[in-house]
Amino acid sequence: MAKIKIMSENLKNKIAAGEVVEKCASVVKELVENSIDAGAKNIKIDLLNGGLKEIKITDDGVGMEQEDAILAFQRHATSKLIREDDLFFINTLGFRGEALPSIASVSEVDMITCASNIGTHLHIKGGKLTINEPAPSRKGTIITINNLFYNTPARLKYLKSEQYELANSVSFIEKLSFSYPNIKFELTNNDKTLVKTSGSGNLLKTIHEIYGLNVSSNMLEVKGFTDDYTMEGYICKPEILKSNRNHMITIVNGRVVKNNELNRAINDAYFRYKPDIKYPVVVLKFETDPTLIDVNIHPTKQDIKLSKTNELYDMIINTIQEKLKQELLVPNALKEQSVIINLPKNMAEEKTEEPIEIQETLEFIEDTKVNNPLITETPRISIKEETTKYQSLKDRLINPGFKNLNLYVIGQVLGTYIVCQNETGLYLIDQHAAQERVNYELVETQFKNKQTNTISLLVPINIELSQSDFLKIKEHLDIIIDLGFNIEEFGINTYTIKSHPSWLKEGHEEEIIRNIFDEIIIEGNNFDRIRFNNRLIATIACKMSVRANTRLSREAMEEIINNLMKCQNPYNCAHGRPTIVKFSTYDLERMFKRVMN
Repeated sequence: MAKIKIMSENLKNKIAAGEVVEKCASVVKELVENSIDAGAKNIKIDLLNGGLKEIKITDDGVGMEQEDAILAFQRHATSKLIREDDLFFINTLGFRGEALPSIASVSEVDMITCASNIGTHLHIKGGKLTINEPAPSRKGTIITINNLFYNTPARLKYLKSEQYELANSVSFIEKLSFSYPNIKFELTNNDKTLVKTSGSGNLLKTIHEIYGLNVSSNMLEVKGFTDDYTMEGYICKPEILKSNRNHMITIVNGRVVKNNELNRAINDAYFRYKPDIKYPVVVLKFETDPTLIDVNIHPTKQDIKLSKTNELYDMIINTIQEKLKQELLVPNALKEQSVIINLPKNMAEEKTEEPIEIQETLEFIEDTKVNNPLITETPRISIKEETTKYQSLKDRLINPGFKNLNLYVIGQVLGTYIVCQNETGLYLIDQHAAQERVNYELVETQFKNKQTNTISLLVPINIELSQSDFLKIKEHLDIIIDLGFNIEEFGINTYTIKSHPSWLKEGHEEEIIRNIFDEIIIEGNNFDRIRFNNRLIATIACKMSVRANTRLSREAMEEIINNLMKCQNPYNCAHGRPTIVKFSTYDLERMFKRVMN
């Protein structure tokens, strides 16, 4: 007797549901995307108990005739793909024809739809049609989902709490509203409105409706293009940063995606403007030929493959960095820095039972000494001597907006903050962070110009490695040589160091060299030379800079300010902390009740 048998259609749909329908937000996603593909301009999502009890989607799209409505619940029935070649020219959010039959197989579905004069009412339970009757005419579709996963207890058991399921749905609708600002979205839970957009078609207005004034008022419009991609949208000023990547919204051909290559490019563009553990708020829309992307690599269609990624990466980096260089990025000290958004972490990464109410705060971290054996305790260079060196550097770009602040030094607070003023208000400058930025750009230029001094060793340092590690170091030997090391092969699986850069701390030479070797071995082909050099230069700059709780003369403070004005990025220290904050005249008068609004 044959052991292999063809599965029933209902069992196929249940298996497909396990891939497509993971939680309540998955149902919301599939149904709302169907509404968008149907041309809806008003979409309302009504949830009961976060969707655990009921999910109802109402739209004003084209609707369906009775025949199409019944056929839509058959597996792989779709109006979006006709020929095999259409798979390479996908311009709709849905195309597989799996969502409706998958949802219907694990729930009770009630649908009223109409495309002409007579509507159709269908009721399906567990994949079986129980009601098929005429309905009143109302152009569009109303679809209601009850008892999700009632017949698949294993899946039902893994549904999370109401708040978690609700937060995922809210997060998705918010992101989708950025993709389609011309559509009016409304999401309610237990008759309470949680998301509502105007459908104005204005992306910045939609950002304001979702994130509020604090975020929308700090957004910068960007536009970029290559031969194959166009990009437009909004990026935040570095004063608005978040603790996770959830607010890096990327949209490709109208589809909200989570793509590591796009996220990496955006994060790298902010590399010198923020701490590594913080992430920007961006809403960027990309348009390209459908043949250059593949959306058919994941059941949820939320990840895609991109072609010509190197050109795209460079365009994103250059566009964002050029925009940031043009802006005056001094944060207002009294502007509300915290934004409370009841959103989950990245849906794919969330492991907790409850969504976390995240309070994102721009942290003004107090200066701490860097305990790093990589760098020697460099003797403090005098302000005047340092200025002479700094001014001798060639090709230094001056930030015109910052230079035009015309700051006048009036004192020092707590031996840490330089107090300045101009006609627009009061400024506080972190003396350590400011001088660290100056020293960072000074040392960075020295690195680029190969100005590192070396020290010859009386007794060479020998580093013995395993065969595999020896070969990895050999592959990246140019990195070590460029840092200023005189390194050669010596015997079996051994390298000998005959000279090293002068910035190595005395007595820790071998330890430092081994640390450098370890990082190269661990990273392998993913070794990021730019970031490695940046960490190294940042630590050198930190060691060279004046510490907190150090009293400075007016001349010394003025020299720090003047040098800071010559920096390419005067707004952040090498570790991403802000160098300067502003108290506007209005803020000061409001604090002292000179103005009452």
